[in-house]
Amino acid sequence: MGFGGSTKLWARLALLLVAIIWGSTLVVSKSTTGTIHPNLLIALRFLIAFAVLGIIFFKRLKQINPSYIVSGLVIGFCLFLAHSAQTFGVTEAQGAPGRSGFLSAAYCVIVPFLAWAVNRVKPDLYNIIAALLCITGIGLISFGESSSSLEAQYAGFTAPDALALLSGIFFAAHIVTIERFSHEKDPILITILQFFFAGIFAVATVFIQDPEVIQKAQWGQELWLAIGYLAIVATALALLLQNLGQKFTDASSAAIILATESLFCVLFGVVFTNEKITTMLAIGFVLIFAAILVSETKLKFLRRRAKSIPPMQPL
Repeated sequence: MGFGGSTKLWARLALLLVAIIWGSTLVVSKSTTGTIHPNLLIALRFLIAFAVLGIIFFKRLKQINPSYIVSGLVIGFCLFLAHSAQTFGVTEAQGAPGRSGFLSAAYCVIVPFLAWAVNRVKPDLYNIIAALLCITGIGLISFGESSSSLEAQYAGFTAPDALALLSGIFFAAHIVTIERFSHEKDPILITILQFFFAGIFAVATVFIQDPEVIQKAQWGQELWLAIGYLAIVATALALLLQNLGQKFTDASSAAIILATESLFCVLFGVVFTNEKITTMLAIGFVLIFAAILVSETKLKFLRRRAKSIPPMQPL
């Protein structure tokens, strides 16, 4: 059954808003550097989101059974690892949000190969092309020569880069575990449970590392605004908008729109953290973004367009 043009437009705008929100999260996380332990930030983000969605979808909680709990635990563990590595990269390791966001986005390319190892489903030609583009892009970003001393800090493979790529691997594992453990289960309920367990893993890690971390946090208005934005807007609201948008948007178009998250990461990094973009970085970003599009869409949008163009008539 088709959907009206107005409905499709609003659905695409919802997905674009999700991409913008996600693109802003690393800048917001970076703003908390030195005020709160990264894993405590993650714990509050996901536990608050869990509470909000739990209230909204309270009736669905009655469906929880041991199978749901196991699925939520496994998926939530991968989600925690991904966000922990990513947040440490832009806070404690002082990574650049835009650069880290693009490197983390490599998960789109990693997923088919990780799924191959887990589910024995071989990557196709588009996955291989995407991987080559992504590796080249990462190489340019990490090892490209800087043109000035101001840009020198962005040349070379750094600890934040390693954490960003590590988070990309964990994000890929998160997607693969969702596919494996959420079969025939309510996606909203699985999401609520994974938020809960991600928050619990973060809490446990915090207290193992430093039991006095709550007292050490600099609780203030700016920190609470950041926590509220990450928990309610970037997690709970973004999930609802994503579900609504993808319901009325074909998968190929949705993938393209959501892939712009990495572009917004760079935009917000440049605007709010004075992140510098060199020629090598820009080329690397373009190649990684191209890799994401190839991997996520298989270039179906180009093939559809080519089929829609009538053949030229001979003169």
